[in-house]
Amino acid sequence: MRRRLSARLLILDEAGRVLLFRFVYKRGPLAGQDFWGTPGGGVEDGETLEQAALRELVEETGLRREGVGSEIARREVALQLPDGEHVVQDERYFVVRVIDNALSRDDWTDLEREVVVEHRWWSLEELSRTDAIVWPENLREMIDRALR
Repeated sequence: MRRRLSARLLILDEAGRVLLFRFVYKRGPLAGQDFWGTPGGGVEDGETLEQAALRELVEETGLRREGVGSEIARREVALQLPDGEHVVQDERYFVVRVIDNALSRDDWTDLEREVVVEHRWWSLEELSRTDAIVWPENLREMIDRALR
């Protein structure tokens, strides 16, 4: 299986809530999947992890930053991409703090417009008691570490 490097974002507001997107796939290889996840995506050829994180931040939220700081967490997981390819994804997580919760979908791809059905700012308490599928599975611990 191909290894895919991915930059993921833990976007935290002033109350310490994290931004998550709800992904619902109605067709294709991932049909039937319904889960919440962090913004982010694959690192493109010639990009550093930080450059990919900054690009994904703008594309998926409209937020612009000069930098994203240091990587705070890493996760490797075998998964299937929307095109059906199975990969081992090497996810690197970066923290972005925001004051304003306003987001933009202007730079979303057609696929994102189709499968991202909502967004929500989640508190640590809400993450602890939800029955929804949330990725990564250790998100609460990552946020705890970021808030210290």
